[in-house]
Amino acid sequence: MKEVQLYTDGACRGNPGRGGWGAILVYGKYEKEMSGGEAETTNNRMELTAAIEGLRALKEPCRVTLYSDSKYLVDAYLEGWVYGWEKAAWRGGKVKNPDLWQKLLDLTRIHEVSFVWVKGHNGHDYNERCDALATAYADSFIPIS
Repeated sequence: MKEVQLYTDGACRGNPGRGGWGAILVYGKYEKEMSGGEAETTNNRMELTAAIEGLRALKEPCRVTLYSDSKYLVDAYLEGWVYGWEKAAWRGGKVKNPDLWQKLLDLTRIHEVSFVWVKGHNGHDYNERCDALATAYADSFIPIS
């Protein structure tokens, strides 16, 4: 199984507001940068979307180490919350973004994913680059007045 590193970040201008996500896949000497966004979204949705799109870009099952500065994302897996949310069928309206959590769960069942939290805006090269990709995409939307 190929071993891949996935670095992700989300950004939002306002929350909700103009959002962007950035992801970088690293496999050996190869790197692939990706970004996207939505004109009206939240930061957490962009954090989740970065992880989803990064995993979705893989063409075969891989062993993935996913690095994110989002405690929302990383702790949901490390603490096992996401599995409880799914088991409860996302009931009660307390779980935000169940559509994205389900997509991410589906992808983490294809790939062997381990989650690592990195401190944001702390000089981590890939985290800084993902932030730049995400914020550039968020900034590409014309502000809604």
